[in-house]
Parts: sequence; structure tokens; C-alpha cells
Amino acid sequence: MSSDETPNVPTPRNSREAVREKAQQVHAQQSRARLMRRIIIGAVAVVAVGAIGTAVTMAVSAQVGKPQLTPSGMDGDGVLVTDLAATASSDETLATPTPTPTEAAESATPEPEASAASAVDIHVYVDYLSPDAGAFEQANARQLTSWISEGAATLTYHPVALLTASSNGTKYSLRAAAAAACVATYSPEQFYAFNHDLLGDQPKVNSDGYSDVELADIAGAVGVDNAKKVRSCIEDQDYATWAKEATSRALEGPLAGSKDLVLTSAPMIVVNGEAYVGALDDPAEFSQFVLTVSSDAYYSNATPTPTPTPTETPAK
Repeated sequence: MSSDETPNVPTPRNSREAVREKAQQVHAQQSRARLMRRIIIGAVAVVAVGAIGTAVTMAVSAQVGKPQLTPSGMDGDGVLVTDLAATASSDETLATPTPTPTEAAESATPEPEASAASAVDIHVYVDYLSPDAGAFEQANARQLTSWISEGAATLTYHPVALLTASSNGTKYSLRAAAAAACVATYSPEQFYAFNHDLLGDQPKVNSDGYSDVELADIAGAVGVDNAKKVRSCIEDQDYATWAKEATSRALEGPLAGSKDLVLTSAPMIVVNGEAYVGALDDPAEFSQFVLTVSSDAYYSNATPTPTPTPTETPAK
């Protein structure tokens, strides 16, 4: 029995056209997907570049906007000591030098009396992590303060940072030198006391050293003026760059008070332009060196009194 219904089977031509149409649809979808990915990637790249550019701009602006800070009250990267509020923690063990530069000048020259112009000029370059710097301060603090009080000497401390790499990455030497500059700037009357305390109770080499907060606490303990400014200066490391550059200047020389000396160690003590190379913990030896240098300076600067030339008496 036959039927008029024909099975719904596509002809070969219709099948090819359907496959072609389907392929075109898939291709179009893939093209749109690729285009969208490109648009998204491009947009992300633009945003990323913009963000990087903004970050760089902000960083540069911040760098330019924050000027390099330089401490005030400095002469040749040093602090001239004028206030002697602190005394050596072990005064009873410190020998008083005999004679002092003043006494030497008096014994050598009865007149004129010693004056500020004849005072011996002492510069001490200190790294606050250096054990030798601490030993020199403890041994000589008493006689140094005595000479200053008598007007026999002027004393200038120069904070430097030679041992920055010897504190487990904390850069203690650099931070301590910067902290000293903060005190010298905002509370110069307490600089000597702060300097003396840092050298009198030092952290060990290859330890972390004091934190910035602890350095600020030490400054507060010596009674600094402008305590808030001093603390902010120390904790923000305002003068760290200065400390680094001051050290570089000292290494290049010439050192303040000398013609051709350069920093070779810390401490380095320069007296009237001459480097002290004796024992750092022997106040008698240092006193003798100062006396010798002071005497040499006096005699080299002494002006001989002209001797009148006798006038011949005319013959009668």
C-alpha cells in the first residue's frame, strides 16, 4: 500500500546550506567573542597604564614636594657644644689632666692671658654604634667639659654613620646620627646631654640598636625643648638623608678644622687640624696631645717684639 507522505529528509543541497549557515553563525559568534575579549583587554590595559602613571606621578610629586631637610645650628656638619648640662657617668674614675692647655699657656706666656682666640679647637667625629666612640667619651668627658668651662677649648661633635650596615638591617648608626641632628635643631641646649647618653649606653655592634621610638624617648629623658617636634623629627627620620650625605662629605674631606684630613674611622678626633692617634680610653695621653698641639700653636702664632735699633750719638 503506497502513501503520499514523503519523509522529511533534507536533500544533499539543503544539508550543505544548513551546515554552511550554521558554520557562519558559529564564526560570527567567535568573531564577536574575540572582539569583546580585545575590547576588555584593551580597557584593562588602559586602566592599568593609567594607574601606574598615576602612582608614578604621585611618587615623583611626593619626592619633589618634600624638600631635603637640613638641620639648623650646624657648622661644617658639626654641633658646637655650648651647654654642658651632662656630666660623665663615671666622673670618679676620670683623671683630671695636669696641666691643662690653659695652664700650659700661662706657664709659657705670662702675658697676655688666654683668650677665646687662643682656645684649642677640638672636633670629634662620632658614630653612635662605635664602641671606641663610647670609650673616648667616657674617658674624656670630664676634662673636655672642664676645658670648655675654662675657655681653654672649643668642642664640636660631628655625627656620622660608618657602621650603618652593622645593625641587622635597621641602619642604627644612620638613624642615631639623624636623631642627634633633630635634637641639635629643635633643642640645641640639650644636644650635649643627648650625645653623651647615646655614647654612654650604646647598643652592641650587630644588634638592632634602639628603635626610633626609643631614640625619641632618650631625647625626652634628657629634657629636650619642643619635645613633640623632636619626637616627630626622630620617628620620621627627617635628617637621615643629611646624615648619609654628611658622612660622605667627611669621607671625601677635608674635615672641619683641618686642611687635608679625611674621615677614616669613628671616632676621629681632630685638634687644631691634627688627628689624634693615641689611646682613646686614656685621658692623660689625650690631654698631653692637646697640650702639645696647643703649645705648638701658641709658639707658631707668637709675634716677636721688635727690638729698638740703637741710635748712634753724633760725634762732637
